Amino acid sequence: MKIALIAHDGKKADMVHFLSGFREQLNHSDIELVATGTTGSHIEKAGFNVQRLLSGPLGGDAQIASMAAQKELAMVIFFRDPLDKHPHEPDVQMLMRICDVHNIPLATNPAAAGLMFQQLTTRLKS
Repeated sequence: MKIALIAHDGKKADMVHFLSGFREQLNHSDIELVATGTTGSHIEKAGFNVQRLLSGPLGGDAQIASMAAQKELAMVIFFRDPLDKHPHEPDVQMLMRICDVHNIPLATNPAAAGLMFQQLTTRLKS
C-alpha cells in the first residue's frame, strides 16, 4: 500500500506532527510512503522511511498525479495552505482532479487525514 504525502511550506510541521501520531501503523511492512522533495526531507528527519520525489513546484505534484492515474496509490495526503498563493497551483488542481477521476482518497487537512488513517488502522488489524 503506497501513501503519497505533500505539504505546502506552512504545513510541513503539521504533516510531521500528524505522521508522528500514526508512527506504529506507518511502520507496518505493507505501507510505503512517497513524498514530494522538501516534504519528504522533513519526514525523513522525523525518522520515517520515505521515497522522495521532485519538489512540488519542480514536478513532484505531477509525479504523484501520475502515480494516482496509474492506480499505484492507496491515498494522497496533501496538507494545503489555503491562505497563501502558490506558483504551482495548476499542478495542485491537476493532482486533485486526477484523484477524483481515479477515485483515489485525498485528504487536504489533518481532520480528514485522521479519518482516513483510522480506516487504515482498522484494515491493517484485520
